Amino acid sequence: MSPVLAGVLQLLALMAALALAHVPLGTYLARVYSSPKHLRIEKWIYKGIGADPDTEMRWPAYLRGVLAFSVAGVLFLYLLQRLQGVLPGSLGFAAIDPDQAFNTAASFVANTNWQSYYGEQAMGHVVQTAGLAVQNFVSAAVGIAVAVALVRGFARSRTGELGNFWADLVRGVVRVLVPIAVVGAVILVACGVIQNFSGIHEVGQFTGGSQQWNGGAVASQEVIKELGTNGGGYFNANSAHPFENPTPFTNLFEIFLILLIPVALTRTFGLMTGSVRQGYAILATMATIWVGFVALMMWTEFAHHGPALQAAGGAMEGKEVRFGIGGSSIFAVSTTLTSTGAVDSFHSSYTGLGGGITMLGMMLGEIAPGGVGSGLYGMLVMAVIAVFIAGLMVGRTPEYLGKKIGTREIKFAACYILITPALVLVFTAAAMALPTPGDSMTNSGAHGFSENLYAYTSAANNNGSAFAGLNADTQWFNTTLGLAMLLGRFLPMVFVLALAGSLAGQQPVPATQGTLRTEKPLFSGLLVGAVLIITGLTYFPALALGPLAEGLA
Repeated sequence: MSPVLAGVLQLLALMAALALAHVPLGTYLARVYSSPKHLRIEKWIYKGIGADPDTEMRWPAYLRGVLAFSVAGVLFLYLLQRLQGVLPGSLGFAAIDPDQAFNTAASFVANTNWQSYYGEQAMGHVVQTAGLAVQNFVSAAVGIAVAVALVRGFARSRTGELGNFWADLVRGVVRVLVPIAVVGAVILVACGVIQNFSGIHEVGQFTGGSQQWNGGAVASQEVIKELGTNGGGYFNANSAHPFENPTPFTNLFEIFLILLIPVALTRTFGLMTGSVRQGYAILATMATIWVGFVALMMWTEFAHHGPALQAAGGAMEGKEVRFGIGGSSIFAVSTTLTSTGAVDSFHSSYTGLGGGITMLGMMLGEIAPGGVGSGLYGMLVMAVIAVFIAGLMVGRTPEYLGKKIGTREIKFAACYILITPALVLVFTAAAMALPTPGDSMTNSGAHGFSENLYAYTSAANNNGSAFAGLNADTQWFNTTLGLAMLLGRFLPMVFVLALAGSLAGQQPVPATQGTLRTEKPLFSGLLVGAVLIITGLTYFPALALGPLAEGLA
């Protein structure tokens, strides 16, 4: 079987699996976030944290819950790392330095999982399981909660209430993430991913020394890192490490986990707003972008330029032979078009245009299908922009799902789409202009610029993957990337929740013959165009200095 055919068959198998899971999981999620009942374990949790799950919140109160919970998470994870040296199960590792502890705490709470350290050489069992793995669950649940709040904004009328953050958070963990993660972890263990609490041991003697590996609860962390679109690996090699991702099947299964909830949430959106076809329109937009990016990535990486690439069957540098170009390309696109950031290959080794595709996927806002929760609310904000553009073209007041898109709503949407590019471009410019950050660059020229651009694009978009080649474990990068992650995560949420509150307070507008049919393919095409054009206009100059210049050289 040719490598190209193998890649296409993997793509088709993945699409079939997602299609089978879309309806049942999407329907289940809609029931979870619409049910008035509470499970017994949920009642215990509410009592423990002193929350009343039946109290409806307006958007400022909902936002305060999100921020208070996240601040507490940053402080807890920071202290856990600083105290690692005295904790049991530390494997002899010392406390994490302050700047790196801040960076890691901000990273995992912001659902980014940027790692400027070697996981197997820095973090003990307690920090990995009680700190990082726990944040993988709750940060993902926060993203789903904010998305559900925005969906309620579209579904409700003449009220500013968006639900209860604490109830949405707890339900996301207890009813959604934990059950799927348990099943997924069992599958991964059965396929060869390790799950233990063993210490450091030597695995063999080699010329010049020996190699040491340590065990860990890898399968349980691996499944939630993908399912919650987190991305932080137990080992430095991430999903390229055989202990995390041993076979082509586990590789495809992990991609399935990355895409599972973001795809299913489109049906949840349709059911909660009373129009399943609206959900399919959003899904079609996401799928069009995702399939297009996968096809483009495979083309760039399979292109045979020179005898070395012809002999290898494509651009195999930086890729695991057990996954090949097809599996690596699907993984790279899926992880950068979502906020996952896990890698089974190293993006710096991709062709110039291939590396640019991974960057562009993040620059789109990771909305195809995007991160858990963040992908849906990001695409819905873009839908508001697309409706506004369509309204300007035909001279009508724009409407979406029976809600008028007025000055207030478009200001919130505009602020949302401007925040992340501002963070990326300002921080990248500072890193290139100042003398000290430049010392961390392994390469010069266009590729060196791409290293910096990729790092801040990954951080501000809460992706977490690295281009490789950049030494990010410095005070400058630990601090600025940490700030970019926090601002890139929570500032957009402010405008998403404000938009939700504004929409929920409106009275529905009846549809007329002049109303734009947003469930039709025409609108999906308009939405794809709006996403690509707005991103292209924003980032094209930066891309021209980095991956485009390298790819066209």
